[in-house]
Amino acid sequence: MIAPLAVSLGDPAGIGPEIIAEGWARRREAGLTPFFVSGGVDVIARAAHSRGLDIPVERIADLSDACAMFETALPVLGAEEHGATFGAPDDHGAALALHSLAEATRHALLGSAAAVVTAPIAKARLARVGFEHPGQTEFLADVCGLEREDAVMMLAGPSLRAVPLTVHCALADVPTRLSQDLIERRARIVARALARDFGIAAPRLAVCGLNPHAGEGGRFGDEEARIIEPAIETLRGEGLSITGPHPADALFTPRARRTYDAALAMYHDQALVPLKALDFDEGVNVTLGLPIVRTSPDHGTAFDIAGKAVADPGAMIAALKMAGEMAKRRAEHG
Repeated sequence: MIAPLAVSLGDPAGIGPEIIAEGWARRREAGLTPFFVSGGVDVIARAAHSRGLDIPVERIADLSDACAMFETALPVLGAEEHGATFGAPDDHGAALALHSLAEATRHALLGSAAAVVTAPIAKARLARVGFEHPGQTEFLADVCGLEREDAVMMLAGPSLRAVPLTVHCALADVPTRLSQDLIERRARIVARALARDFGIAAPRLAVCGLNPHAGEGGRFGDEEARIIEPAIETLRGEGLSITGPHPADALFTPRARRTYDAALAMYHDQALVPLKALDFDEGVNVTLGLPIVRTSPDHGTAFDIAGKAVADPGAMIAALKMAGEMAKRRAEHG
């Protein structure tokens, strides 16, 4: 049996706490691996109540109690309390979210947790309390001692896996951030992770072009010929099954999706728009290349609906399920 999953609270004023509680309530039907929440026992209890969930939420002082308790109560590790108001984020809540993230990650790095599942944060609010990272992916890369280029965001749902090769930057900066080395490094990480964590023995990758019509022979830009095509040729020479560059407007059709296991997109929205259009309520943000397993629901804090019992828990449940499956594969195969 693997260790429990560590779940970070997210911003306590957002929907994270309530969809975590809903995930526990549906643990049996979803077949979830046991998990505990890092901090915020009062926040979780109030969030559960706001959804009409009559579930026991129990504070634990030792992780050895998490798995034993999981079938009868939602275990929460730590004594942190915070009187959060749904939909009204504040600095105290941001500090709790940051502490929860740091502690959940620490347990995963120590091996006392099999994975970390992160609930949504408000990046601007976290910056006010000392968070110096563009997002949780970059935070995890830094604490794991990796270069940020080697922590790769993949969005995964039932219909699509998509990887944005550049992430949190202005669209105008994308062409200058793209390089042959970046594409090659991240493609290798994606291929290894698909084999190791998803059980795909011979992963197939498809690469988007940057420009409309993948540049159309240089008429709409030269990045395809100058950067993307040489990277693909190098990777093919290493034995990877990789195609492209493809026009992005054709790569996400049902017929095209059957030809690859993951699509590599050139920028954030090129990957996230199709994923959210296809799998919004089941989309998972998974970080590839880390020494630990990390997943997250692929949506934000949704302050406007927090506490109103309307937030769909599907993406959180999918993130919990995927984290458990990935952790079990790593435990079985090393």
